[in-house]
Amino acid sequence: MRPGSKIRTLRAALVWLALAILLAVVIFQMPAVKKRFAWRLDLALTYLRGIIQPAGPIPTPLPLPTFTPGVSPTAMPTATATQALPTAAPTEATPTLTPSPTPLPAAVALNPPPYVKQDPNNCGPATLAMALAYYGWQGNQDNIAEEIKPLDADRNVNPEEMAYYVRNFAGWLNVEYRVGGDLFRLKQLIAAGFPVIIEESFYFEDPFWPNDDLWAAHYLLLTGYDDAEQVFIGQDSYRGPDQRVGYAKMDADWKIFNRVYMIVFLPQQQNQLQAILGEEWDVRANRQHALQVAQAEAEQNPQDAFAWFNIGTNLVFFERYLEASQAFDTARNIGLPQRMLRYQFTPFFAYFHSGRNEELLALTDYALQRTPNSEEALLWKGWGMYRKGDTIKAIELFRKALEANPKGQDARYALNFVGAAP
Repeated sequence: MRPGSKIRTLRAALVWLALAILLAVVIFQMPAVKKRFAWRLDLALTYLRGIIQPAGPIPTPLPLPTFTPGVSPTAMPTATATQALPTAAPTEATPTLTPSPTPLPAAVALNPPPYVKQDPNNCGPATLAMALAYYGWQGNQDNIAEEIKPLDADRNVNPEEMAYYVRNFAGWLNVEYRVGGDLFRLKQLIAAGFPVIIEESFYFEDPFWPNDDLWAAHYLLLTGYDDAEQVFIGQDSYRGPDQRVGYAKMDADWKIFNRVYMIVFLPQQQNQLQAILGEEWDVRANRQHALQVAQAEAEQNPQDAFAWFNIGTNLVFFERYLEASQAFDTARNIGLPQRMLRYQFTPFFAYFHSGRNEELLALTDYALQRTPNSEEALLWKGWGMYRKGDTIKAIELFRKALEANPKGQDARYALNFVGAAP
């Protein structure tokens, strides 16, 4: 072949290659194709990142600094709608569970809603869609995700965000969530006709990076129980409908999330629900109960990292930040899962508000190694940089948090707080 022919052949090959790449990019942008294959690309990039930045344990705390309560080097952010915290001192009353007026049935099976198979990273919207459909709601998981996690790569939805969706986009229904639950409370609710959403542990079958501990979070809709088999019946957006989960296993997996439970209900059912919850209808009394449960579990087993973590979480609710940070120190020294800070962010509150800024930055750095697009870790690293005096870096991080969730209000609040337009 003559040199000129070789050049023309090479040029033609390059043109076809460019056209093929362009066509692939165009095809990949098609919603159906992108939805199907984007998660595979994300998986590959996540594994590669795990090779470059190996997943070690959550860092242990530094020595405690000298701290004067009430003194801070810069103004602190106030709570936003999704970070609402009480301001009064915690109640000293010990709430008690009101016993059921009649014995509970030995088994209950509610008519489950139509099953929803979750899209990748979408167990929250999918599970909430099933809970809403139980009452006749006609939407789907995409409707929910569009409002509370508009980007598919967002790996976490908080109970607060799910409740926000119900109150603002399914307003003919009500929603409440509480913490510190137990198996009896779940059975009470189911027996009264209320399906219950819980957040629990989940274990991947395959690693996402070298040395992956495989632990993650998952939502589950409970629609029944059976005392004879000692199981709950759950609509699992990942594993399938009518999953049977043993009482002991479910409590152990549920405990890691402070035993949070959420109930969607009709307005006319509020009195019935309030009667079931008793004193714990009051949010502060419920938190006090949850704190006491966690303290009792830590006393029974001082090496229970999740009991200490729950102590810290409940102390944050009462704005007892220094005590909370010390409880989180204990949990970290014992050891926590690699993805813990993808789903639970109360340590960020505690370390920031107790003046332990280096701890905040160490934890947010670790969280971002595991989940670079975590809006919560980006937000709180931004607050840490702001506290450090680096407002320019703080603004950059706040904007990245807003990119991670374009509808997130906390990042908008942060940008307005430091005088930068969202």
